[in-house]
Amino acid sequence: MKHLDEILENVNTVGISGHVRPDGDCVGSTLAVYNYIRTYYPAVSVQLYLEPIPTIFQFLKNADRMKHEREDNQQFDLYIALDCGDLNRLGDFADYFTNAKRTACIDHHISNSSFADVNYIDPDASSTCELLCRLMGEEKITKEIAECLYTGMVHDTGVFQYTCTSRETMNLGGMLMEKGIDYTKIVDETFYQKTFAQNKILGQALLNSRLYLDGQVNLSVISLAEMKQYDCLPKHLDGIVQQLRVTKGVRVAVFLYENEDHTYKVSTRANDDTDLAALALTFQGGGHKKAAGFSIDGPLDDAINRILEELEKSF
Repeated sequence: MKHLDEILENVNTVGISGHVRPDGDCVGSTLAVYNYIRTYYPAVSVQLYLEPIPTIFQFLKNADRMKHEREDNQQFDLYIALDCGDLNRLGDFADYFTNAKRTACIDHHISNSSFADVNYIDPDASSTCELLCRLMGEEKITKEIAECLYTGMVHDTGVFQYTCTSRETMNLGGMLMEKGIDYTKIVDETFYQKTFAQNKILGQALLNSRLYLDGQVNLSVISLAEMKQYDCLPKHLDGIVQQLRVTKGVRVAVFLYENEDHTYKVSTRANDDTDLAALALTFQGGGHKKAAGFSIDGPLDDAINRILEELEKSF
């Protein structure tokens, strides 16, 4: 695929989705494509289906047009999955993808299974939004689309500090800045600013953290009771695993939080060349070499031991 326009040829209806529990890159990439279609293909009927997004992303154009629940069964001419490594990660909207006449997937996860008719997968890209910069072309990126793309790149690169950041990432980021976006506001208000409750739960997670495997692993858990105590939802836990990672001498950070069904969502980050994508696949998860996630059943002590056993093997 050389240009996004190629897969939009001869379609009248388009559906778009990203992965469950949408983050900045997922929100930014899905809205960028949605806005692109509405701008350049006004005759095409396009729908964006995504789970509810964090309020920090509501400023992006047409964020209020997202649909968060399934509607009556319908068949789209084209369904596009963005920032999604496998079909199951589309959640409740996977059936829309399966039933579409034609499908496309644009993604940068190394664990992507190329499950669409047309796949544009580049694990070396910093983000799905970086891939979209290439696919849209500079001349067709409006200010509003640039805001979406820049937001996604900022979040998946940790404001251009993670090792996934390349020279091309920086060049494309500069191009987006020149579209007239308020890039300092985007960085500050969507990446750095936290609510009082988020700071409190971060503090609790740091107090709960423990070192394992001779100090190589920094692991913390937030229980369901603690989330209720601080009136926090899963979306408010973003950034905790990164804070665990920047502990001196730590190779891998692991953060778990308890779900309503008493399973655990696990996020991992690496400071070295430990392959966390391979670790995640062991537990039917996915992601990148240095940043991956998965879910695991309890009880908690057993879950932690299983994770540490796999990490020890990789060490």
